[in-house]
Amino acid sequence: MADGGAVALLVGAGDAIGAAVARRCAAEGLKVCIARRDAAKSQAVVDQIAAKGGTARAFSADARQESAVQELFATVEREVGPIGLCLFNAGSNVNTPLTDTSSNLFQKAWELACYAGFLTGREAARRMVPRAAGTILFTRATASLRGGPGFAAFASAKFGLRALAQSMARELGPKNIHVAHLVIDGGVDSEAIRNRMRARIGDAVDSLPADSLIKTSSIAEAYWSLHRQPRDAWTHELDLRPAIEKW
Repeated sequence: MADGGAVALLVGAGDAIGAAVARRCAAEGLKVCIARRDAAKSQAVVDQIAAKGGTARAFSADARQESAVQELFATVEREVGPIGLCLFNAGSNVNTPLTDTSSNLFQKAWELACYAGFLTGREAARRMVPRAAGTILFTRATASLRGGPGFAAFASAKFGLRALAQSMARELGPKNIHVAHLVIDGGVDSEAIRNRMRARIGDAVDSLPADSLIKTSSIAEAYWSLHRQPRDAWTHELDLRPAIEKW
C-alpha cells in the first residue's frame, strides 16, 4: 500500500467516474479535492459528501496549463494537507475522420489527454517522492490499446499517456509511489453515455441487459483497491469491462 497522506486530489473529475471515486475516497475518511475547469459543477458532489460527514472541496483549474496545475497542487497541500492519492481523469473522446482532423483538433486532444496527464503526474510525484509514499492513477479508454477509425487524435493521445504511466511506474515504483493505468473498456453507466446511446438506439437503452454498462461505483471500488494494494503485489495496468463486452 502506498499512503502518503489523507488527501485525495482528483483532476478532471466529472460527474461519473470522478464523482464516484470522490465518494469512495470520502467514505474511507480521505479529504477529497475535486479539480475541474469549473468548480461549480462539482458542488453537488461536495454537498453529497458533506451530508454524509465527509470532507470535500472543489477547485477550478485548467489541467492543460502548467501554472494552473502547479498552483492547484500548492494550494491543496497548503490548505488541505499532503496528497496521498492523485487521480488524473481528464480526457475528450474525439471521433473525427482523419481527413477532417485539423491540426488544432489534434493538438487539443493531445493537450487534454496526454500533456495534462504529464503535468498532473509530475506535480504529484514532486510532492510524493520526498515522502516516499503515494498513489497516482490514470483513467484511460480502449483507445489506449488500439486505434480505431476516426480516432487518430484521441488514440494517439491515449497511447502517449499510457507510455507516460509506464515510464512513471518504472521510475517511481522503487521510491514507493504506486502508479497505475486503468483501461475502461466498455460503456460507463452514466447519464451522458445513456443519452448518447438513446440518440442512437432510442428507448431500447432502457431495456439493456443487466450489467451491460459499467457502474461508476464498481469502477471506484477498483480504484480504491489499487490504492490499498500491498507493495509486494502492485498492479500497474488494470482493464475493466462488463462480462458481455466483446474484446
